[in-house]
Amino acid sequence: MKVLIVDDHPSFRSAARLLLEHEGFEVIGEAEDGASGLAAASELSPDVVLLDINLPDFDGFDVASRICLDHAAPKVVLTSSRDSREFGPLVGRSGAKGFVPKGELSAERICALL
Repeated sequence: MKVLIVDDHPSFRSAARLLLEHEGFEVIGEAEDGASGLAAASELSPDVVLLDINLPDFDGFDVASRICLDHAAPKVVLTSSRDSREFGPLVGRSGAKGFVPKGELSAERICALL
């Protein structure tokens, strides 16, 4: 499964890449903000976009909504270091498949949402 990681923290992108590649995913790209994430999702055609909710330009809910407009869009999994209860129904409204806390990231958690 091909994954695009969109997060503004280079250390998280690096750790997520190592973890997901170790667990059998192919990380095909990284982006540091919403605009570059949207461009990379269009250019790279990933199967999954691991998308941080707190980005410097757009919030992850907006980016997920934009990605999910296309019927052939990749599946979006939102992530954050904050608790999912803080986001209420925003995860579902965004079109994302679900939410995985950064501290609990694993291929198994992502696959369970897909």
